Amino acid sequence: MLDTNLVLSALVFGGGILGALRVAWQASRFQPLVSTSTVAELLRVLEYPKFKLSSTEREELLADYLPWCETVKIPDPPPATPTCRDPCDQPFLQLAIAGKAQFLITGDADLLDLAEAFSQPIVTAAQFFDILERMN
Repeated sequence: MLDTNLVLSALVFGGGILGALRVAWQASRFQPLVSTSTVAELLRVLEYPKFKLSSTEREELLADYLPWCETVKIPDPPPATPTCRDPCDQPFLQLAIAGKAQFLITGDADLLDLAEAFSQPIVTAAQFFDILERMN
């Protein structure tokens, strides 16, 4: 599963390793996981004025991502997770557990700092891409 910043960068900027990850999810080399709260955050971030995206452009970007995702329902109460410095990152930890993610892929320092204490591997985009390449 991918955090919002990586998805946003892959969709809006599309270069480098994140562009390669976009191609990989669209080739079904891996399946990103989403939940109601992570999609809500992505929708919110895509509306930031600094991106200057029209509603049509936002819809097109979402159409390049959401069809390849698996939606996971987060149970109530949500699964217990290590406490993250940034409470906005907690839904990604919950999604990783509830969805039994093989990897939580992020560039967020707060999430990366939890790698040792978390049940699923937390890796950078570059680390994950290396793993993908070794699998083929």
